[in-house]
Amino acid sequence: MDQRVDNERRTDSAPGPGTKPARSAARARRSLRDALGRRRALFVTILVGGTVLVLATFVWWLHSRNYESTDDAFIDTRTVQISAQVAAAIVDVRVTDNQLVDAGAELVRLDDRDYIAQRDAAKATIDNLEAQIAAQQAKIEQAEKQAAQAQAALTFAQQEAERYEQLAKQGTATIEQAQQYSSNLLQAQASLAAAQANAIATTAQDPVLRAQLENAQAQLEQAEANLSRTIITAPVAGRVTRLTAAKGGYAAVGQALIMFVPRDVWVTANFKETQLDLMRPGQPVAIEIDAYPDRTFEGYVDSIQSGSGTAFSLLPAENATGNYVKIVQRVPVKIVFDKPPDVLLGPGMSVVPTVKVR
Repeated sequence: MDQRVDNERRTDSAPGPGTKPARSAARARRSLRDALGRRRALFVTILVGGTVLVLATFVWWLHSRNYESTDDAFIDTRTVQISAQVAAAIVDVRVTDNQLVDAGAELVRLDDRDYIAQRDAAKATIDNLEAQIAAQQAKIEQAEKQAAQAQAALTFAQQEAERYEQLAKQGTATIEQAQQYSSNLLQAQASLAAAQANAIATTAQDPVLRAQLENAQAQLEQAEANLSRTIITAPVAGRVTRLTAAKGGYAAVGQALIMFVPRDVWVTANFKETQLDLMRPGQPVAIEIDAYPDRTFEGYVDSIQSGSGTAFSLLPAENATGNYVKIVQRVPVKIVFDKPPDVLLGPGMSVVPTVKVR
C-alpha cells in the first residue's frame, strides 16, 4: 500500500515532456520584459536629462547674454606725488606710513627762517617806496606851485614891458627903463620854463616809484608764497603710501617726499572690443574684489575710452609693417562705485566687474 502511494507521488512530481520548454519560454519572456523595462527607464532618464541640460543651457544663455564680465580689471586712481616746492631743511614730519589723512592736513614742515627774512625785507622795501611816493607827491605839488608862481611873474613882466615900451614911445619914460623891463620879461620867461621843466621831471619820477612799488609788492607775494610752501599739506583726502621724508633731511625743489593715494578710487576694466556692442554709460555693474571675496559692490559704467589700450601705450602697434595677425583688442572702461567703499582699496588690486548690458 505504501509502496504504491510513493510511486504515485513520484509519478505526479516528475516533470512531463512539455514542462521544461514552457518554463524556459516564461523565463525568456520575463527577461525580455525586464530588459525592455530597463532600456525604457534608461531612455526616459537620458531624455529627461538631455531636456534638463538643454533647458539649463538655454536659461544660462538667456542669462549670460545680458551680462558682460572680465577679469582684466583693477582698482585705479590718480596718485599724487607730493614734492617740495622750495629748498629747505625738513624740521618736522607730521604723518607716518599708510596713515589716512583729510584734505588740508599738515604733512611736512620745512625750515622757514630764510623765507620769513625774505618776506620782511619785501615789506620793508614796500614801506620805503610808499614813503618815497608820498614825499614825491609833495615835491610835485611844490613844483606845480612854483610853475604857477613863475607864470604869474611872467604875466606881470609882460604887462610891465608893454607899458614901459609905450611910455618910452611917448617920451614919458626913458629907453633904459623900457629895456630893463624887457630884460625882466626874458628872465620871467626863463624862470617859467625852468619851473615847468622841474614840474615835469618831478611828476615823471612818480610812475618810476610806483613801478618799483609794484615790483616790491610782487616780491612780497612771492616771498609769502614761498613761506606758505614750507608747510606741505594734503591736497585731497587720502592715504600716505610711500613716505621718504625724514626729519633732519634736506628737501630740494621737486624732490618727491610722499606718494599720496586719494580716497576717490574707481575700477578700470579692460573689456574685449567684442563685448562693447551693448555697453553704455550708466549701466549697473556688480563689482567683485579679490581681496574681499564674500562681498559684492555696486557701481555703474562711467565712460568708455575712445580707443584701445595699445593705441595709447608707449610703443603702439604698427600694423602697416610686417605680417599682420588680428588680435582682439581691449578697451579700458571706467566703472565708478555707487557709494564709496567702506574697505581699504588701493590702485592695482584685482577686480571682476559684471556689467548688465540688457
